[in-house]
Amino acid sequence: MFVLDFKRYDSAMGTIARIPAAAINLETRSLTQLIPLVFIVAVIAGGELLTASTEPVTSRHGMVVAAEPLATAVGLQVLRDGGAAIDAAVATAFAMAVTYPQAGNLGGGGFIIFRPTAGSSVAYDFRETAPAASSPSMFLVDGVYDGDRHHNSHIAVGVPGTVAGLYLAWSDHGRLPWQRLVAPAIDLARNGFIVSYDFAASLAAVLPQMAPYEASLQQFSNGGELYQAGDPFVQEELASTLERIGTQGSAGFYSGRTAQLIEAEMLANGGLITQSDLANYRPYRSTPVRTSYRGYEIISMPPISSGGTALVQMLNILEGYGLVEFGFGSAQTVHVMAEAMRRAFADRARYLGDPRFNPTMPISRLVSKPYAEQLRATIQLGRASNSSPVSFEWPTEGTETTHLSVVDAERQAVSLTYTLEQLYGSKIVVPGAGFLLNNEMGDFNPAPDMTDVEGRIGTEPNLARPGKRMLSSMTPTVVEKDDDLFMVTGSPGGRTIINTVMQTIVNVIDFGMNIQEAVDAPRFHHQWLPDRISYERHGLSPDTIALLESKGHRLVAFDRQGAAQAIRYDASADVLEGAPDRRRAGSTALGY
Repeated sequence: MFVLDFKRYDSAMGTIARIPAAAINLETRSLTQLIPLVFIVAVIAGGELLTASTEPVTSRHGMVVAAEPLATAVGLQVLRDGGAAIDAAVATAFAMAVTYPQAGNLGGGGFIIFRPTAGSSVAYDFRETAPAASSPSMFLVDGVYDGDRHHNSHIAVGVPGTVAGLYLAWSDHGRLPWQRLVAPAIDLARNGFIVSYDFAASLAAVLPQMAPYEASLQQFSNGGELYQAGDPFVQEELASTLERIGTQGSAGFYSGRTAQLIEAEMLANGGLITQSDLANYRPYRSTPVRTSYRGYEIISMPPISSGGTALVQMLNILEGYGLVEFGFGSAQTVHVMAEAMRRAFADRARYLGDPRFNPTMPISRLVSKPYAEQLRATIQLGRASNSSPVSFEWPTEGTETTHLSVVDAERQAVSLTYTLEQLYGSKIVVPGAGFLLNNEMGDFNPAPDMTDVEGRIGTEPNLARPGKRMLSSMTPTVVEKDDDLFMVTGSPGGRTIINTVMQTIVNVIDFGMNIQEAVDAPRFHHQWLPDRISYERHGLSPDTIALLESKGHRLVAFDRQGAAQAIRYDASADVLEGAPDRRRAGSTALGY
């Protein structure tokens, strides 16, 4: 057995104690004995510590895969305590608001795909909304677009949806008491956890951007100094906010003290959110978008997320090609996948937005097999297409989202993606409340006629209006095979999310990879504009690059794409296989 030392902060003694791995007891009800993990090169499965490898983590009963180890351990304990998948997902998400403030949140929003053991899957939309004072031209100053106003100001903050969305999903499918699910996050905030090397480095990088906001500096600096690895990190104000949520449910966030604090911060700094905006916020249940792909059923997020629609389009197109015969990573495989991506993203720009403001969106046509045949017919195997717009500018979409996947003993599955938009969102901590606000208004198109494929069409669906949700690429997805659960996947990464999720699915179904291999495999991305294939450095061979360039593709290398957290269920063996994405430190799969 690979033995590690773990640290925890003993708030009573005021010391940092080392606890040998053998002392870990996952049956404990005490969070302080779940051990805030400082560094993980192993994962816990079936009660044993296993070294990281290309093999997935396996378990029989339940599995949680998420981007932060402390929060993942919280979710696993909920499963062990008899909680359902949605219970574990809720507890993990609240814990990540404490331990992973880069993207875990109370002040953001996101999406859930929930697959029950029996019955229909449901999509939960808790995307942020535009405040009542919003307008399509709100990011213009004297008629000129202001990027800072759009992305780096109090006006960039959308009405948060996370707490309401988690509460609704728990109300529908939870098993354990709500307070039990919020309690670990309260404990982590009030009693603290140990700062890891990666968290310390992240805070050092972001603190200069927090300089305009006194509450942010107080929260994320150690008395004005940088946090160092090994320091205890305590968040008293956040603990108090979580206590209000734990005792009052979502009302503890959208009314009373927390709502008052949010409104006060907005009024003092030219922001738009009011207590009325908060009181009027509603999450939504909806029907997932679906398609079949080589005998598997794909279940993903409908608009306002563009992810599910684009994912279904791409898979429908790719179903007409023999990817196995082309070969994984071959020029022909990359070519047809990039061409499918190009077409899905072009339709995303032209058509998709908040369905409550765009009731005529042609979703049924976009996700249909006949439409995929039409698109496939426009793809030439020997030559790249040409995106070539006259004028188009994408609204910036942040990449610092996070995803978690959960499966319980009854094989209920949760795929949850939520975000603050950019790293640490707006960088604005609500004074007295201790949590970060999003800057999701940046996902609205900048202004009328500004993001336009030919100067006039395609932008109206995603212009800011009161109460409107901004377009997203988040793509929480569940896959079934013969009516059994088969796979749960999702990723952060802005617009790259959609293509990351698609590639994890194709890697398993077409190329026969195990789930860890599918997550580890190199990735690439095309989003119509700019007209290029971005690929993970060293992920394509020089020969493949040369062949793609000969077809007319332009290629650009970059460091990494996404951070998928995935689970596969082997129904024949009744075994869960978990795969954390090691592109991001802390990604963890825990099962029992």
